[in-house]
Amino acid sequence: MISTMEVGMTVSKVNNFIQGMWRTAASSDWFESRNPANPDDVIGLFPQSTTQDIEAAVQAATRACADWRGVGLVKRAEYLLRVAQLMEEDREGLAHTVAREAGKQINEARADVVEAIHTAQYAFAFGHLGQYGRVLADEVPSKRCYEVMEPRGIVVAITPWNFPVALPFWLTGLSLVLGNCVILKPSELTPMCGAKIAGYFEQAGLPPGVFQVLHGTGEAVGAPLVAHPQTHVVLFTGSYEVGLQIKQEVAKQADKVCTIETGGKNAVLVMDDANVDMAVSASVLSAFKTAGQRCVTAGRLLVDSRIADHFADRFVSAAKRVTVGDPMDEQVFYGSMINQHGVEKGRRFNEQARKEGFQILLDRNSESPPTSKGYWLKPFVYTGPWRHESVCLTEEAFSPHVAIVPVRGVEEAVEVYNDTKYGLSGAIITEDYRKAKYAEEHMRCGIFYWNLPCIGAGVRLPFGGVKQSGNLIPSAAGLIPVLTHPKAITYNLDTKIVMAQGLKAEIG
Repeated sequence: MISTMEVGMTVSKVNNFIQGMWRTAASSDWFESRNPANPDDVIGLFPQSTTQDIEAAVQAATRACADWRGVGLVKRAEYLLRVAQLMEEDREGLAHTVAREAGKQINEARADVVEAIHTAQYAFAFGHLGQYGRVLADEVPSKRCYEVMEPRGIVVAITPWNFPVALPFWLTGLSLVLGNCVILKPSELTPMCGAKIAGYFEQAGLPPGVFQVLHGTGEAVGAPLVAHPQTHVVLFTGSYEVGLQIKQEVAKQADKVCTIETGGKNAVLVMDDANVDMAVSASVLSAFKTAGQRCVTAGRLLVDSRIADHFADRFVSAAKRVTVGDPMDEQVFYGSMINQHGVEKGRRFNEQARKEGFQILLDRNSESPPTSKGYWLKPFVYTGPWRHESVCLTEEAFSPHVAIVPVRGVEEAVEVYNDTKYGLSGAIITEDYRKAKYAEEHMRCGIFYWNLPCIGAGVRLPFGGVKQSGNLIPSAAGLIPVLTHPKAITYNLDTKIVMAQGLKAEIG
């Protein structure tokens, strides 16, 4: 998988994984992956793939499709079980790669790996059941009706840096088990994680061309894969702007479908009867885990005005204790931002809150950073009434930046929650079932939690949102309709034709 070369020091050089081999890219253009907590730490060099590399991968997948489909659902699933076992054996090593390359605190990095393992196991379990359709009754007793799920073909999975192991398995596990071939384009910010995934599939012995990894930017690699006439499914997680471009490109081709999972301006609703300890814990986790760099991060805490001051005091006190530092430190709450761009965006949002006249409750960014190098942001908390026109209240900051917004009861809380262009994740903290049920039924979101943070995900559940949080086709367990085409089949077991709905079969 890896060779070495001299660039001032010995640095790992990693090739693309095409047709079951670690193949040298057509271009001599390489890019670096660096540790965001310590940018002097070069993790590896990766190829900027070209159209020649893309074509090689697409043609290899095209050749592999028929044979892979012929392997059968149950046997295909067994490959995913082997991959899950290989990841389990390398769990700690893989978690360290995630922490080093993505800047995620080591405990979060372990959770990322465990989620990937569970997703691979789920894909295995789904396939090993052997159920790939339905048998249905017909009004004519001599007929047998079936629905079978046929694989669509070649799946392009374009994944982000913030869950560099878990998300590729969300998109590829069921894809492979259901008979598709996969080309993974991992984020150029976490390419080593993508290469490690390819290594597990190589060890598991997948046939050449069934699973491949191409490195490079979205513009140079992702866009051509999306537009290629021989790819059939595009699975994307990232910004809405890029997702919109993907939707528009896919719409040009009759035999192509996509799902996009994009951003959110999520919220935790804290009601007047809430267990405040639970509410503070859920809110801190929702706002600050992964330094706020999750699509499901809570940028808003919508708190009943009767307890807003008390909650704010408790929340700010907790935010002051949040530890930020070396991702490898077991005691740190969160690690680094992914790069300087992420830092600058977070600072812009913090400054925007000031410009918009909100009351700043906490800004820890005047504190000394954990190290002189690395990309760091510390918690920022502000408060004020809801404003529909506010940029910082309605747009995604993707940083440890959170607002406490007083509301009057559950109905106003839900109204404020819905007053953005996003609709991904939300939570309510309340001891009242009726309030929770009202929120569940009226919040326009794809993921809902009661008495929990809003940042979780279940591998057995769909994951996606409404409005500009996606395209109404969820990811994870919700992908099956995208990955397969249901074929309706009817057999006639009689010696004569009997039509449904009383239609006459006689001629003349």
